Amino acid sequence: MKPVNKTYLIFRHEFLNTVKRTGFIILTLALPVLGFLGIGVYQLVTSIIEPPVAEEVTIGYVDDSGEFDRYTRQGYITLLRFDTPDEATQALVKGDIEEYIIVPSDYSSTGVISRYTLEKQVETPPSIYSAIKKFITYNLLAEKVPLDIVNLVESPLALVTTRLTETGAVAPEQGGYGNVIIPGIFSFLLAFSIIFSSNYMLSGLVEEKEDRLIEVLLSSVSARQLLTGKILALGAAGLIQVAIWLASLPLLLSLVSSTLGGFFSTIQLPGNFIVLGIVYFVLGYLLFVVIAAGVGAISTNTREGSQLITIFTLPIFIPLWFSSLLFIFPDSPIWVFLAIFPITAPVEVMLRLGVTDVPTWQLAASIFTMVVSIVGVLLITIRVFRTYLLMYGKRPGLGKVLSMALKG
Repeated sequence: MKPVNKTYLIFRHEFLNTVKRTGFIILTLALPVLGFLGIGVYQLVTSIIEPPVAEEVTIGYVDDSGEFDRYTRQGYITLLRFDTPDEATQALVKGDIEEYIIVPSDYSSTGVISRYTLEKQVETPPSIYSAIKKFITYNLLAEKVPLDIVNLVESPLALVTTRLTETGAVAPEQGGYGNVIIPGIFSFLLAFSIIFSSNYMLSGLVEEKEDRLIEVLLSSVSARQLLTGKILALGAAGLIQVAIWLASLPLLLSLVSSTLGGFFSTIQLPGNFIVLGIVYFVLGYLLFVVIAAGVGAISTNTREGSQLITIFTLPIFIPLWFSSLLFIFPDSPIWVFLAIFPITAPVEVMLRLGVTDVPTWQLAASIFTMVVSIVGVLLITIRVFRTYLLMYGKRPGLGKVLSMALKG
């Protein structure tokens, strides 16, 4: 009978345990389920609820300058003229008007208009302010400037930006906030997926160590086989997770665009996003899970291990914490450094793809440093794994661990 590969047995056991975890299932299905559910709820609500009709508003005005008697209809707001402030006040108190304004005789030199209302407000509502502004502007320019020019004065700029390629053709991938939505969501989920995978590795090793199960395992398999099986299992589970997210994105984008339209129709997937998403997940996963294995080997209990691994996993959220600055200064040396620094690279690169073009040399440098870091950390972890996995009691200090690992 052909002997069963021991690494495979470890792999199968860890893989099945991982994909059955409630947290893993929730995180895997979060993006597609919430996306489809949100679209379904929106369609249901819009089919039941009729769009609201703007309520008619009447604003009184007293014109002491004698220049404002046209364009009294501004959208759903009507301006009603009164001869004296007393008449306007009585109409306001009776509820015939919502508020009123007084245009003084010296308005042309002061530009001051007084507004009166019964409501306590921090500032004039934007819709009211806009209606009054248009009323004043259109009357001031009446018979002096053509109406189409007046409209341009009110809204002088509708800027449409089109991105071109180096050949002068229209680029298939345009910029804008629609290009940031998917990378932002994916970066957030990617960070949590990597952290959860690391915690699975850490908690599994520490629990086996606390229960002395690790002694039984190492009597049947080598430390290398145990570590390899666990890493491959968590990697396979993570790839399934990311594959489900990436496979659901095109369908979600199509449904959102056709259902909601407007801004949502501008949402795009950045070029090479799917390929780079898989690459950086694999590299990020390998780096953090190998670190977690080393931390698990030297930790005496789960609580201690969780505190130690936080030192390494917390920085992965730095690009998300300061993402607002990334939108303003996408090519700052700080963001270039975070894209190359191994711990922040997976999330930073994915997020930055939606904001700007990441130069090829930065992607190459980022992937290279991650690969080198993975190999270096793996060599250290294997030595730590063999030396400290069966040790109990006081945890060795970081200096002692590194000294032992570097001496070999």
